[in-house]
Amino acid sequence: MAWRAIGDKGIRSPLGRRVILSSQEHVVGSTSKVNLDFTVRSVSAANCRQGFTSGSLLPGASHGNVLTKESFIRYFHNTPVLYSRKAVDEALGLKTERKGKFKRRDKAQMKPPVEAKYVPPKLTQYMKSSQAKMVDIFEGMTIVELAKRTGESISTLQDVLLNVGEKPGSEFDPLSIDVAELIAMEVGVNVKRQHSSEGSQILPRPPVVTVMGHVDHGKTSLLDALRQTAVAATEAGGITQHLGAFVVGMTSGASITFLDTPGHAAFSAMRARGAAVTDIVVLVVAADDGVMPQTLEAVSHAKLANVPIVVAINKCDKPAADPERVKVQLASEGLQLEEMGGDVQVVEVSAVKKTGLDDLEECLLLQAELMNLKARVDGPAQAYVVEAKLDKGRGPLATAIVKAGTLVSGQHIVVGSEWGRIRAIRDMVGKLAQQATPAMPVVLEGLKGLPMAGDDIVVVESEERARMLSAGRKKKFEKDRLRQIMEDRPVVEEPSEEDGPVAVRVEMPIVVKADVQGTVQAVTDALKTLNSPQVFVNVVHVGVGPISQSDIDLAQACGACIIGFNVKTPPGSVSRVGRINVQIMLHRVIYRLLEDVGNMIVEKAPGTSETHVAGEAEVLSIFELKGRSKAAGGDVIDGRVSRASTMRLLRSGEVVFEGCCSSLKRETQDVDAVGKGSECGMMLRDCQDYRVGDVIQCLEQVVRKPKFVSSQSGAVRIEC
Repeated sequence: MAWRAIGDKGIRSPLGRRVILSSQEHVVGSTSKVNLDFTVRSVSAANCRQGFTSGSLLPGASHGNVLTKESFIRYFHNTPVLYSRKAVDEALGLKTERKGKFKRRDKAQMKPPVEAKYVPPKLTQYMKSSQAKMVDIFEGMTIVELAKRTGESISTLQDVLLNVGEKPGSEFDPLSIDVAELIAMEVGVNVKRQHSSEGSQILPRPPVVTVMGHVDHGKTSLLDALRQTAVAATEAGGITQHLGAFVVGMTSGASITFLDTPGHAAFSAMRARGAAVTDIVVLVVAADDGVMPQTLEAVSHAKLANVPIVVAINKCDKPAADPERVKVQLASEGLQLEEMGGDVQVVEVSAVKKTGLDDLEECLLLQAELMNLKARVDGPAQAYVVEAKLDKGRGPLATAIVKAGTLVSGQHIVVGSEWGRIRAIRDMVGKLAQQATPAMPVVLEGLKGLPMAGDDIVVVESEERARMLSAGRKKKFEKDRLRQIMEDRPVVEEPSEEDGPVAVRVEMPIVVKADVQGTVQAVTDALKTLNSPQVFVNVVHVGVGPISQSDIDLAQACGACIIGFNVKTPPGSVSRVGRINVQIMLHRVIYRLLEDVGNMIVEKAPGTSETHVAGEAEVLSIFELKGRSKAAGGDVIDGRVSRASTMRLLRSGEVVFEGCCSSLKRETQDVDAVGKGSECGMMLRDCQDYRVGDVIQCLEQVVRKPKFVSSQSGAVRIEC
């Protein structure tokens, strides 16, 4: 930083300060210290602009003259503040920031730091919510169409297309449906595949019929009568707990694919999956029981899926059967029966006597003929997973029903977020088949992982495409799961003193293992309904297959209980030490499992503390004792009075005193408690105001535990 000479008037500093010197010129270097042997007059630039002269600032000196009376040293310091601007601001009346002098704080006057609870900031979501948009994709759509549906720019989708390994061409080039799904998942939207029903071979297909109804109304028994088997006799607890699929050859020569659904309240998701894939719903209602909660739920599932209903009134052979009452109940629930001018067919059957089966078959075939059921036979198959399980010898198995096309052994498929190459196709009897046609239930082998029940099966052209599509779906599934956890996380507010004591909530971790994927989901959903304000049921892990050593280790680490449903006892190879420290509950019937877990929740719940009146005594006389103290004598009129409890003195229904009992006597002996009908004398600590007719209540603190409640339909809950 240098000083600039300005002729014989002086020099100007870099900060705008003008120094008046003699007529001789001087140049000062970059130093901020200037030594002068003569009088220096400093004038700001603002004053110069206002016409002030050096003589007006220094009295006795004329312009251009140097005062040599006294020499001094002037220091110039660099500062970020422009003095010229400062002078102008002061002239205009504006406030200028002034740096005050630093003062040391007195420690005695300093206030202690305030302790405040740390509140973490909310995470900013840079991606769109997975529930915000659902787009339809189809084979051959262009990037322009995909950009309109997703709301993204064409250039963004082309960059994503390059990232997934495809060569970007024109925005009007057709894309395969797999690539379109990959692009949509990368930009954070959900997709729904729209398959074309056009093909060179459109042929009639058998109907898919789902049997639904309340528990123990005879659904499996009716199917046993149709296919001449005895499956119901081998079921645990006498109820169906799995979703079964099979083909029945009718007496007329036609074949019908049946889906048997459980009737217990815990298997609502299974009934929903059955209604989603079916063509016709057979609603089984017991003639002696009538319409029940799961009957109404089955009707709602059928209406939601827009599927026609055929009502089968079972158990008509029983003495208490009343089919007409059932029809009136169904009509009151909104079902338009044929007898009442509607289109819902009603058949009276008996699974035990095997009566009315021909009429039921005729109704089903007539309904299928009216629907004109046809499907595309050629081209890639579209299938739906109704159940999945893990077999020790064959690996992951998926039970599926083909909707359209033909599923051929050796094809690469993507099922949900899992993929694989079809190693074998078996029918429901266990025979190998080379292909599966529409409406045919089959078991698929060769998947790399266990899919979820309800997933769609997609046939892809190569293993590379299957891997890529599976990885993209897993990535998006994990993002959606984490985002859902963040959204569902409850906000815990700091309780105030005015709210009083806060109830303690105990966590009960549970590990769930079951035989098939559908029952895992059913048991998990049923356990979550047992959550209460006192106990939180935390399902830390779920899995399909037998209980393994890793399950024991996980349960031991987090203090969890292992629930096994329809699985075998842990083998001897599993550590006995871990089995001793971990509670394992094995069940084969769903309602017994829920009952045991509910009782365990009741035992673990801390309960709520309540004040109860354990006994009452009426004051009949007052005794004066030494030391100006008084005692009340009376009769116990209700319950029991205990000396260790808190006493409350009531007069005309109002509380006069509440405190502890210092002495309780019966006749002349000190006692701990006095029962109903006995006379006693008592003295309350710090209480001298007794009157004849007062009532003394004995108060006790009682811990009230919650209750496990199970309804007739199988629904369970915890009442606090």
